[in-house]
Amino acid sequence: MKLLLAALIFSIAVESRSQVTPEIYSWRQNTNGATGYNGIPADVQQVFYSGNYVYVKCTGIPSYTIGPWTMNPNVPTNQNWTFRITRNPVSSPNPVSAGNGQIGVLVNGVVLYNSGDAMSYNNQNIWHRIAQYFEAVSFDTSGGHPAPGGVYHYHINMKKLYSPDQNQHSPLLGYMFDGFPLYGPYAYSNSNGTGGIRRMKSGYRKRNITVRTTLPNGTVLPPNQYGPAVSSQYPLGCFVEDYELNTSGTDLDSFNGRFSVTPEYPNGIYSYFIAVDSIGNPEYPYIIGPKFYGTVTAGNTPPGGHNTISETVIQFVITTSDDIKVIPEGYYNSVSDRLNSRDTVTAYLRNVNSPFSVADSSKALIDSVSFTGHFIFSRAGTGNYYIQIKHRNSVETWSRHGGESFVNGANLNYDFTASDTKAYGNNLKLKGSRYCIFSGDVTRDGFVDVSDLSLIDNDADNFASGYVRTDVTGDLFTDLDDLSVTDNNALNFISVIRP
Repeated sequence: MKLLLAALIFSIAVESRSQVTPEIYSWRQNTNGATGYNGIPADVQQVFYSGNYVYVKCTGIPSYTIGPWTMNPNVPTNQNWTFRITRNPVSSPNPVSAGNGQIGVLVNGVVLYNSGDAMSYNNQNIWHRIAQYFEAVSFDTSGGHPAPGGVYHYHINMKKLYSPDQNQHSPLLGYMFDGFPLYGPYAYSNSNGTGGIRRMKSGYRKRNITVRTTLPNGTVLPPNQYGPAVSSQYPLGCFVEDYELNTSGTDLDSFNGRFSVTPEYPNGIYSYFIAVDSIGNPEYPYIIGPKFYGTVTAGNTPPGGHNTISETVIQFVITTSDDIKVIPEGYYNSVSDRLNSRDTVTAYLRNVNSPFSVADSSKALIDSVSFTGHFIFSRAGTGNYYIQIKHRNSVETWSRHGGESFVNGANLNYDFTASDTKAYGNNLKLKGSRYCIFSGDVTRDGFVDVSDLSLIDNDADNFASGYVRTDVTGDLFTDLDDLSVTDNNALNFISVIRP
């Protein structure tokens, strides 16, 4: 993606790309005037940020088709939201309730609600009804519906926003109003990024009850506060109080999250995860537990959501796409024609004349199916540049002789996978029908040699797993497959070829 950084209030400011972090760039901004339900402008309209906050202006309407809503007389309307998301989330010593109304916002500007439908049995505020049971008939095919006042929202997994892939870490879906990110159901097995990809298991289970005379904390209720007996009309699981914390075999805590390494946060961050069962059905608590994990930023929850920006901010404006296709050799499965996993690549724009100084740089996740990363080049002026690619355990690779034309404000598309002529010195390897950058430079010294093999061999002997540099194949394990790829390239004296 290409972006322009423009001051909203006082002046134009230029900040380093290290400050453009996921809570700034992850929003789906509407750059082409797309409309959604009833012709309302769709997705996120504008994003602004300061050192402490991100401001997200959105209508609350997605660009995909929504509706109809059986037995629901409400219709979605433009909410003109302006949410303020903290860039420095912290855990709360006194967690507060994730109450009724909006509690978070998705990357497309649609809001999230808690698990309940804001009603309780006999209106006693004791046995709180689960929306998934009492309101599911009114959910559309994406899993959402409009509330009185026209707020389109989700209580459960949002089916049209993304497609869960059990082989990939789920994408970042949005942010809760305590500033912590929300992901889909699949993540690294271990919170430090090790292990394979698997479904995150909810920390809750249904209580073993047939009558509703006690609360999950053991409180014995007087008869006038009993809930209905478990029956076909009121099955176990239709009230919040039908659930209790599970003590074993779970991944997520009472807030429906955990601290973990993610693709966007390689150093780890507390994250919420969508809860689904083994066949993909929504599972309690669905999005978030009864309380927020972190300190909630004021002004977003009801009756808020329409913050005034009263500090100096910078606008994050997406104007065009800078798309680069690149495949790390070891990651590529030529049979399935996809990568074993997504990974981060750094791209540099370098001047074509010696000493080939860096004009701009950007990091992006390379998609496992399209092999494409969306890069942000904001500082480089119009001109001719070499594209230099660096990956954590691959040989540094430069674009073809002479460089590429780059126009600030226009699309840049470059495909290293199409031909070996796309790399300087033809320094690519054909694998199946795709050209790949050579894997195995674990030490990042520009050569694939015995020093790389030594590191891989040592980690393989110690059964290293997870997001480690010696995992040349991207399967989250260091083993003979990684040695094989690296040994082959070492025998062929593979090294970087630069201008």
